[in-house]
Amino acid sequence: MGQTRIKFGTDGWRARIADSYTYSSVRRCTAGFAAYILETEGTDRPIVIGYDMRFASEDFAITAAEVLAAAGFKVHLTDGPTPTPVISFSVPSRNAAGAINITASHNPPSDNGFKVRDRNGGAIAPAGLTRIEASIPDSDDNIERIPYAEAVEKGLIERFDAAPAYIEQLKRMIDLEPIRQAGLHVLVDPMWGNGAGWFTELLSGGSTVVTEIHNERNPTFPEMIRPEPIPPNIDPALAYTTEINADVCIINDGDADRVGLGDEHGQFVNQLQVYALLADYLLEIRGERGPIVKTLSTTSMLNTLGTLYNVPVFETGVGFKYVAPKMMEVDALIGGEESGGYAFRGHVPERDGILAGLYLLDMMVQLQKKPSELVAYLFDKVGAHYYDRIDTKLPGSERKAFMDRMDKADPAEIAGLKVTGINRTDGHKFCFEDGGWLLVRFSGTEPVVRVYCETTKEDKVQAILQDGLKLLGIA
Repeated sequence: MGQTRIKFGTDGWRARIADSYTYSSVRRCTAGFAAYILETEGTDRPIVIGYDMRFASEDFAITAAEVLAAAGFKVHLTDGPTPTPVISFSVPSRNAAGAINITASHNPPSDNGFKVRDRNGGAIAPAGLTRIEASIPDSDDNIERIPYAEAVEKGLIERFDAAPAYIEQLKRMIDLEPIRQAGLHVLVDPMWGNGAGWFTELLSGGSTVVTEIHNERNPTFPEMIRPEPIPPNIDPALAYTTEINADVCIINDGDADRVGLGDEHGQFVNQLQVYALLADYLLEIRGERGPIVKTLSTTSMLNTLGTLYNVPVFETGVGFKYVAPKMMEVDALIGGEESGGYAFRGHVPERDGILAGLYLLDMMVQLQKKPSELVAYLFDKVGAHYYDRIDTKLPGSERKAFMDRMDKADPAEIAGLKVTGINRTDGHKFCFEDGGWLLVRFSGTEPVVRVYCETTKEDKVQAILQDGLKLLGIA
């Protein structure tokens, strides 16, 4: 009997555990990915599989490994929950043909997910995802698999520790010693996820102290709605920052490919400010040059930095399935998106919340500034920018009606600001005369519509967002 059609969204496929996300559906996804890799890469090279700390993730990973083994692939399966950037780096470091990552990233605890990566460790471009979808069988009735124990005995599945190779890569990307010896007090919140323990290990041995919270496995994610490094999920961590008098708060999402930042006063430094800080760190402090790749949902401060440092800025649709291929194409210095995910040249074309966090700490050390001072430093250079977003759940049956409404929207002004253009590349982005923007976009991974804005006028933020909701027809 046929089962639910599986469609890959912005970053793989995610669904509710025991509803449409089942062992059967994971076998089907794996069969589709195996067919794609067989056609594009053959079976000469292994495939890496990793997983997160969500409910039954290790069992779903083994399920995928059994299917790949039967399809003729050697499988390198991580020996425990592993951060997404570490899994991604394992692909080129082990000369693999690609990877499967069992994770729902920042989704609610009810969900799990299935991410796929190419031979570079980066997201697969939309055309490739379409081919994978087309290869997913309607049922798992005829999908062959070799039981895990048998596959291990035959050498078809090999467990491995992905950490050592990744740590050596980090040492090539950044000198950790100045951070270790800086005497900082760093609060780290891995949000009950795969980032637990990493900053403690990397920064041990000096005068810097790392304090971790939410660093055990708990798939219910207490004290947060979901492991996404934005308010209100990070509010307990921000409060604890001031309670223990920490200098900074570094937050990773559930699979550690995103980073969030809290300042010494327990205030959130938003994702757009963090992206601009990371770009400035590379351009100014490290003196590097190269293109910047940004999604249309992130900051126009990058365009200003591009002008100041004479580097090109490329804009893509939302998701690393667009960002990663563009980074490879133009040899970008940095690529990123509004969600808090950033990738760097010389590494894998994949979001890395651990390396991004280390870069932010190094920026503090090199400039001798705390996070609030870094934001002031940034605004002195590019001007003050203000940002916020509102997420609203939409029943799937109503999605098309709202999308049709947005397709017809053509306002002359929003919140009193003249609309100078509309970009419908990915969602509906209304550009303003002050360089700001409003974006209305329907999520590719959840039944959610997101309304975002950035503006140079602090008093206009909420009015812009409310006008965005009115365009949708949401009170």
